[in-house]
Amino acid sequence: MELTAIVALLLSMQCLRTQAATVRVRWDVGYVYLDRDGRGVRRAIGVNGTLPVPPVYLNKGDRLELQVNNTLDVPTSVHAHGVFQNGTAYLDGPSMVTQCGIPPAGVFTYSYEVANQSGLFWLHGHTAHQNAAGLRAPLVVRDTDAQAPYRSQEMDGNDDDYQLLWFEDWYPREFNARASLTIHHFPPPVTYPSALVNGHNGAWQMPLLRVAHEKTRRIGLINMSITESFRFSIPGLKLLAIETDGYYTMPTPVDGVDLGPGQRYSVLIPPANDTSACDVQTVSPMYKVGLYADFIPRRPGLNPRVHYGRIHYVGKRQPHVSACTANTTHSESDKKKQPMAWTNDIRIQGLANQRALAVDRQIEVDLGGAEFTDHTVRDTIDGVTFAHARIPTLYSVLTLPTDAMARNTTLYGVQTHTVVLDHLQVIELKINNPNFLVHPMHLHGHRFQVVEYGPVELSKRLTALPPTAAEDGGAAESLSAYYAHILSTTVPVVGNYERPTERDTVMVPPMQY
Repeated sequence: MELTAIVALLLSMQCLRTQAATVRVRWDVGYVYLDRDGRGVRRAIGVNGTLPVPPVYLNKGDRLELQVNNTLDVPTSVHAHGVFQNGTAYLDGPSMVTQCGIPPAGVFTYSYEVANQSGLFWLHGHTAHQNAAGLRAPLVVRDTDAQAPYRSQEMDGNDDDYQLLWFEDWYPREFNARASLTIHHFPPPVTYPSALVNGHNGAWQMPLLRVAHEKTRRIGLINMSITESFRFSIPGLKLLAIETDGYYTMPTPVDGVDLGPGQRYSVLIPPANDTSACDVQTVSPMYKVGLYADFIPRRPGLNPRVHYGRIHYVGKRQPHVSACTANTTHSESDKKKQPMAWTNDIRIQGLANQRALAVDRQIEVDLGGAEFTDHTVRDTIDGVTFAHARIPTLYSVLTLPTDAMARNTTLYGVQTHTVVLDHLQVIELKINNPNFLVHPMHLHGHRFQVVEYGPVELSKRLTALPPTAAEDGGAAESLSAYYAHILSTTVPVVGNYERPTERDTVMVPPMQY
């Protein structure tokens, strides 16, 4: 009996081993010239001579072999946003942190297994803001485990069950050209970005959203923008959020999904075969995508910039109303004109039923900004703005001859603001944002529990309203009013310690931690 069990186990392990595959992808990274939003041709960075860069699909346990051929005239590198890189930190991608940049005419192959993760991730350039120039693509890791949560809505390529939407911001000028406008003049003149959906201007072309007649539909949402947030909703319909940044969650009813830069969500849309509980006058046959930002003035049609896409019903003819079921009804917030219930880190609970971890060490950092001697304004952490070391930080870690030297943070460069941790420590990281703008924070190679939000201490808060860019039509005054509202608003402490969700990218609200 024991021998039979051992043989069965070995066969099972062999089966799992043979199911894993190596997915080989070749990226020839180079300049392309194109007009993505109707505001003129500009230089961008594409892959294999084109944009958008198509999504990359893996199964959990597969090895991704990404060969990058650099045809640019500057170095490049690629980061897999959200992938842990446990034991392969040298393949994480940020230039001069874990590797030297891939030089012009150089070739580098990123080869790593995605063994214990599934869900939504993305690949993007991590040298000199090249992701803002178009070097970015979705990375979808399908969970092939038969016992996986939400297995019937897994991302297995069946268009009746799953659909992917990814969002990008796009400016008429290159990043360096926009950054140069801040020299001697901050804030710079206002520029409103366009919203790209699946690589195309939302004003020209929106993907058709397919809703199955008798199946629950899973929608994957990825925000690949560099600074802007996006919102997704189907007016009048409750969605069920089931994933945050590659982490399964309890199904959470929401009116819409709010994605900061780098964030990802999966949501479920109910089938279309039962409208008995619907008020068809309030449920839309369209879905809605909106780009917005708090650092540029609000202006209708520009900030937020809203686009609508059509919903198509698969499997059976359906009237032109949206779908809902008796147990997942239309959104009451639309019916009663109540505030929208957007995705919220504290309200969403993790599926794993894991309490907040016991903490070994506490670290607290303050976000800020300052004007430097070259007259540019940069973000800071604890008053320090990051600057690359002369050699990649990881190389220093691996080559410093003693443990004492490896723990000496000054040896990594003062401007790197290095923090040294012990292996397997549980860290409580408190990020204070005593500023007027929301601040996205992403932690490479880790996923963290989001356990608490609250007001920043009064002693840390900025008190003077920041300057606003001059703009006709009174738009700048609306931004000043927003800043004044932020300054005068007191928020409560809210937390989730019993079953917090986990993610790798968080949005720290203004005047909060």
